[in-house]
Amino acid sequence: MNAKRTLSGFALAVLAFAPVFAATTRMSLQSGAGSATDLTPTGKGWGQQAPHINPGKKHGGGGGGGGGQYGIYYHNGPIITGTTAVYYIYYGNWAASQKTILGDFASTIGGSPYFNINTTYWGANNTVVSNSVRFGGTAIDNYSQGTSLSDGAIYSIVQNAIGSGALPKDANGVYFVLTSPDVDENTGFCSSYCGWHTNGGIQGTDIKYSFVGNSDRCPSACEEQTSSSPNGDTGVDGMISVIAHELEESVTDPDLNAWFDTFGRENADKCAWTFGSTYTAPNGSIANVHLGARDYLIQQNWVNASNAGCRMSW
Repeated sequence: MNAKRTLSGFALAVLAFAPVFAATTRMSLQSGAGSATDLTPTGKGWGQQAPHINPGKKHGGGGGGGGGQYGIYYHNGPIITGTTAVYYIYYGNWAASQKTILGDFASTIGGSPYFNINTTYWGANNTVVSNSVRFGGTAIDNYSQGTSLSDGAIYSIVQNAIGSGALPKDANGVYFVLTSPDVDENTGFCSSYCGWHTNGGIQGTDIKYSFVGNSDRCPSACEEQTSSSPNGDTGVDGMISVIAHELEESVTDPDLNAWFDTFGRENADKCAWTFGSTYTAPNGSIANVHLGARDYLIQQNWVNASNAGCRMSW
């Protein structure tokens, strides 16, 4: 999520075709290397040329009625089927109230009309993503990798949580490393992205994981609302929008080789920083979805069906 206030030449061209990249910051876009077409995802919101995947080979096969007629293409990679488990690794310094807000979101997004959008995506044998999410648990990491993290450090944090038994090893899980405001991710947090997702081998299992930084570290880049928010914590509410974004990409494109368009944008990338219809939450802030007992303002997701577009429900 690029926080710079200027747009690259490529990004300006992209604006004529689609919404902003999903993992980019709300202030601008960032392009990947290579041409403006037939790119593969990085998991950080922009595409890149990757010769080990043929991004021009777009497949149909049922489910939504065609591999790319709705603006996004299936490239034969796996999806997450069945119930997806969300795991949180709280890295740094976190208040109990913040953990409650984040936990409530993970506990209520499954079964919602919002998450149901992901059922318009399918994988092998026309098996579709399920509208089923459970909150699998949490772990605490007290700055084991310091306060300036690399991408490799994020992997190590997940690896340590699983290896220590703090969290189970779950091929159907998405492990979110959530960092407190005093922690940086030094490959581009706040300047190029607000969060990202990827996968890696841990104990012989393909593990899906994500980094999401506390948006209070850079409100102008990673928060839609900087003075008030539905749950009274601008940093956490900003993170929840990014968590939603990375979760829906993790289930439809867990290994970065399943669902994306010719620019390398995944489903949530196509709707980044668009919110659709909103309403006023009880505390006077803006929200667009009510899950459980809470209101949230979260980014839209791309419907891969005949009424294709950015939506908040399906």
